[in-house]
Amino acid sequence: MDQGLFVPLVLGIIEGLTEFLPVSSTAHLILADYFFNLDEPAAFIVLIQLGAILAIVTIYFTRLAKLFVQALRGEKAAWAFALNVVLASLPAALAGVLLHDIIQNILYNSPIAISIMLILGGIVLLVIDRMDLKPRYTDIYTYPWHLSLIIGLFQMLALVPGVSRSGATVVGALLFGTDKRSAAEFTFFIALPIMTGAFAFDLYESRDMISRDLGISIAIGFAASFVVGAIVVRYLLNFVSNYGFAPFAWWRIGMGLVALAAIFFTG
Repeated sequence: MDQGLFVPLVLGIIEGLTEFLPVSSTAHLILADYFFNLDEPAAFIVLIQLGAILAIVTIYFTRLAKLFVQALRGEKAAWAFALNVVLASLPAALAGVLLHDIIQNILYNSPIAISIMLILGGIVLLVIDRMDLKPRYTDIYTYPWHLSLIIGLFQMLALVPGVSRSGATVVGALLFGTDKRSAAEFTFFIALPIMTGAFAFDLYESRDMISRDLGISIAIGFAASFVVGAIVVRYLLNFVSNYGFAPFAWWRIGMGLVALAAIFFTG
């Protein structure tokens, strides 16, 4: 396969595989680019997320359509859930717009900091996973509005590469009374507005940079992230129900340590 097609394909697979796992897809993509000199612009990382977004829509299409119909009928439960999704998405969306340049130009260019965040996030996730927490909420459709807002505030932490959007929201949800399965599922729904907004914003900001070649790369990365992301979404909830979040915590810690060692020994 031509190297020009191989690179976005690999990055798309990484994006789809890691976007909905609490391991930080952004960290994996940035570190892959750093170590293997893949030479894709920072905007590429955000733009291929469209595939992962559509993966959620595909898997949850029936439920999303049902919620939409219920909202049109004026059913309070559907509107309450929609409000919760907005409340959980708004803090990170606002912070992302205000801090966009700092995030893209500074944080995205610090592989050491990203590796450290992978390790620290893994330790936090491991501790939370082993805590004897008593869940009070097990159904995402009955989350109270204040819980959704708290989860949204935790999601702001994911603006720092290496923290993980799903990891931050899961930690916030578990600490404030949800069970593991519903915490993971809620991250799927609140990913839709935040990832769509990030995609649209970066697409607009990068509109002058998108050449024919970059457009082809984005399309390949999008397709790969869609296929792999759909597989992950399909099976993640059952995996979390059976094994919790510890496997992802250990993966983060191992990945961070390997990355730090590689940076210091090759730098």
